[in-house]
Amino acid sequence: MRSSRALFHTVALSVVMTAASLGATAHAADKITIMVGGYEKQIYLPAKLAEALGYFKDEGLDVEILNESAGVDAENQLLAGAVEGVVGFYDHCVDLQAKGKFVESIVQFSQAPGEVELVSSKHPEIKSPADFKGKSLGVTGLGSSTNFLTLYMASKAGLQPGDVVTVPVGAGATFIAAMQQDQIQAGMTTEPTISRMLKTGEAKVLVDMRTVEATRQALGGTYPAASFYLETSWVEAHKEESQKLANAFVKTLKFINTHSAAEIADKMPKDFYVGDKDGYIKALDEGKGMFTPDGVMPEDGPKTVLAVLSEFSKNVKGKQIDLSKTYTTEFVKNVK
Repeated sequence: MRSSRALFHTVALSVVMTAASLGATAHAADKITIMVGGYEKQIYLPAKLAEALGYFKDEGLDVEILNESAGVDAENQLLAGAVEGVVGFYDHCVDLQAKGKFVESIVQFSQAPGEVELVSSKHPEIKSPADFKGKSLGVTGLGSSTNFLTLYMASKAGLQPGDVVTVPVGAGATFIAAMQQDQIQAGMTTEPTISRMLKTGEAKVLVDMRTVEATRQALGGTYPAASFYLETSWVEAHKEESQKLANAFVKTLKFINTHSAAEIADKMPKDFYVGDKDGYIKALDEGKGMFTPDGVMPEDGPKTVLAVLSEFSKNVKGKQIDLSKTYTTEFVKNVK
């Protein structure tokens, strides 16, 4: 009898331990991985800020933030199934639909690119995008949003395909080195790289897209840029997780909207300052107006993005694009 009871308890314990193990495995499988196209860039600040503020955990989410140097690399990771979501530019949602792939922005972080076209101080002859002819222009990556915007500016200035060469140089130290070594004569980048180059006098601003007003002048309308996007099929299959992710990011955008640049900077990893916290704060103070207060897509934004891509992209030009399938406000409007 004792032997039978002992066997029963052993089997019962084994079942409990197996169940616990399965539970742990199921919990581990619930991890959501988000790839950011350069999380040290201020344009993508909400990704690391949401993590630092504990907003993912508050929603009961296990989120891992990974880093890629360019948005196009993050996009490729998404399409390969290596990650669930991407923090990158909304324009990829439009570009990918033209290629028969459906992804959608569920939280719109910004309503301006936060980018600047810098010109090397060694090349004072470059006074407008029309002077790009024959030049090498720095972008984060080929197929990246900086590449899109650079080609758009060249096309609008009357240049033909082949008149310019875009060179993938990333951001930060690699961008700076490329300009110092004259591998590029001009290039598009974001904060804190912009401030670093202006401070040393190695570059000057040619086209500024850090504010909504400046962006309208440069691109003809509001240009929704940094966003959180996922494959449409994943969103449809994971409504609950999508809502929780939207909750965390909208809370983060509200934090940005209601706190000073210094308070926000204090939440970021110290290496993001690149040795100049005051400069980081100043740039953020001047640029944080680009962030939406609520994650809602600006009404006129998608049409501007489509117009920009249609100007130069063979993928998009002449294609029927259903913009309503490139973003949704369903989740941000349900945030309490």
